Amino acid sequence: MDKPRSPVPGAGGTLWPTLAILGAVGLWGASFSIMKALVAVLPPESVMLARQAGACLAVACFLPRLSLAGYGRGDWRWLGLFVFFMPCAYFLLESNALTLTTSSQAGVISASVPLLVALGARVFLGEPLARRTLAGLVLSMAGVCWLTLAGAPDAQAPNPLLGNVLELLAMFCAAGSILVLKRLSSRFGTWTLTAMQTFAGLVFFLPGLPGLVGAAPGLSAAQVGGLVFLGVGVTLGAFGLHNYGISRLPAARGAAPINLVPVVAVALGWVVLGEALSPAQVLAAGAVLAGVLLSQWQPRRRVRAGAVAPF
Repeated sequence: MDKPRSPVPGAGGTLWPTLAILGAVGLWGASFSIMKALVAVLPPESVMLARQAGACLAVACFLPRLSLAGYGRGDWRWLGLFVFFMPCAYFLLESNALTLTTSSQAGVISASVPLLVALGARVFLGEPLARRTLAGLVLSMAGVCWLTLAGAPDAQAPNPLLGNVLELLAMFCAAGSILVLKRLSSRFGTWTLTAMQTFAGLVFFLPGLPGLVGAAPGLSAAQVGGLVFLGVGVTLGAFGLHNYGISRLPAARGAAPINLVPVVAVALGWVVLGEALSPAQVLAAGAVLAGVLLSQWQPRRRVRAGAVAPF
């Protein structure tokens, strides 16, 4: 049975949750360029349907581990909100965003998630929010606005303004999902929550079936492989790893490694798709990452004589 565990482990129990989140980050970073390539040949909702269908087939392997034993009265509201934020609204917004902007710009905007989580954790979970984190949020959001306004329409980004706005809204959904997950993870297991996400996404994106059926005969082996990677590797693998890590770490700390997503996304956007940020966009991307780093930076504290430093 997939039993829920304590959401905050002791100091010695953070290694595997952190590694799990880093694995999810690598998969997510790679997904931007693959998604960008696929939405060029398939409708966004069709890509999402194929992605969710692959994940549903894979999650069948974990059926014996699924359990609703922790369900309590009224949980349907939180579970509904959880699957609405992720994958339904998140993927709907992001898949359409990638038809309008580049995978590199979308990847940079994804760096705002940790700051949005930190702000939401302060408002809804009562976790402390340092002034440094708030300043980082302001700087990062300013960078996102600059990145968006500095983008000029071209073949790879026909409407970067709208695309980047949709991507930012997707990041709000991602942050909302993480915050709701913190409420649910003490009573529901990782794979149970992941299975709920995959099956809800399958139903939500069923309208993409005609487009997928019509385009299927013309898909190349590489495109089919990309769909399988998105479904099994990203939708199931990344979200399973992410849910596991987040359920065992404080919300703000668990979201922090997402800072690395834009690094992977920009690198692969350049290598795979030949995307390149303009000088102004590079500076804007730097502002986004600087805001994230500012929010995560913690000055060293002097240890008084005779005191034991916490490790």
